[in-house]
Amino acid sequence: MLKPIHHTFGPHITTAYLFQSWKLLLTPWNWRKGYAREALRSSLQYWFGTKAFLFSSGREGLLALLRSLNYETSSEILIQGYTCVALPNAIHAAGYTPVFVDTNPQTLNADISHLEGKITSRTKAVICQHTFGIVADTERLKSICNKHGLDLIEDCAHILPDVTGPKVIGKHGDYLMLSFGRDKAVSGISGGAIISKNDDVSQEIEEEEKRAKEVSIWSVVRLLLYPTIYKVGNLFYGIGLGKVLLVMARSAHLLIPVLTSKEKRGTQPHTLRKMPSSCAAFVVKELKNMHSINNHRRKLTEYYLKEITARHWNVPEFVSNDLPLQKFPILMGNADQIREFMKPNNIHLDDGWTGASVCPRSVDQIASGYEKGSCPQAEMIADQILTLPTHPTMTMSQAQKLVKILESVTK
Repeated sequence: MLKPIHHTFGPHITTAYLFQSWKLLLTPWNWRKGYAREALRSSLQYWFGTKAFLFSSGREGLLALLRSLNYETSSEILIQGYTCVALPNAIHAAGYTPVFVDTNPQTLNADISHLEGKITSRTKAVICQHTFGIVADTERLKSICNKHGLDLIEDCAHILPDVTGPKVIGKHGDYLMLSFGRDKAVSGISGGAIISKNDDVSQEIEEEEKRAKEVSIWSVVRLLLYPTIYKVGNLFYGIGLGKVLLVMARSAHLLIPVLTSKEKRGTQPHTLRKMPSSCAAFVVKELKNMHSINNHRRKLTEYYLKEITARHWNVPEFVSNDLPLQKFPILMGNADQIREFMKPNNIHLDDGWTGASVCPRSVDQIASGYEKGSCPQAEMIADQILTLPTHPTMTMSQAQKLVKILESVTK
């Protein structure tokens, strides 16, 4: 098997995506300031019925939003224990304090029964995370936020709705954070957006976006080379040549890391950057195909749920066929061992969402603000989580092969 089964090796890079990257490479006048940036803004504003603001990443967008909310220094923001380091880093960079709420193993989202106990006079907002596309109970969260005078921010990095649904995404949140990273619900390779329903705050975010700097030309070139490098790497990964290519590309600094070493140590730069128009162009095209992308995810979700339920493996209760999951979660006691057993079959299931409450496991947990033992359910999830791919380049035949091999290594 030459092509790997994976989560992170260019999961959105279809042939059409690859051709689009070549076209963009040949039109440098569209790299940073092209029509696609405003086309994406218009699409998002039509999609959500309110104002949208674009930044070079979701985490930078979140920082811009938190600054614009103008809370008092050291105000507290509630986030769930099982999360990405991008959230606490942005909160710290804005001058606020992240407070971790334990995670419900049946939803992989914040355990709402624990949330009110974390609210203090310093609490100003709740960030809810639709983990892997499992929709959080935003109606209940909004009721709690209204009761205590808090803002509700939805993290929609893992799911975006289409004409089929889920309709609740964005319905109750005061603000939405979107991320267009390499393995998100839709991918621009990089980029992010903030959706704001508050006119006063929108004015502040607009000023943040105006002050943001353009991404360097060299950074845009590296982003546009990413599809080609990973497409070739994918084709030959099974015989080792693909791995050599990716190592060489990283050594030559042709690939931009998802997280820098400073970010893993809990520090996010305070400088904001605009979303490159070339990245926006990828997102515009994927949004036009959102229903198709989500249906692909639904079909794989339906297949996994049927096969895994039949084998009596532990699936979170709130996983259902109608969800376009960004990845399919299973809880297993020996998840790390299973991932290692799968690698000789060219199956790579480490997606960065394992081994630590604040992911990835290479993150300095103390620097992120997380205290070990404070969210025991989140720590259990991080130890036991095993996720299966549902991305646009994952095929049904690969899913069938994956389940078959997974069954053999778990006997």
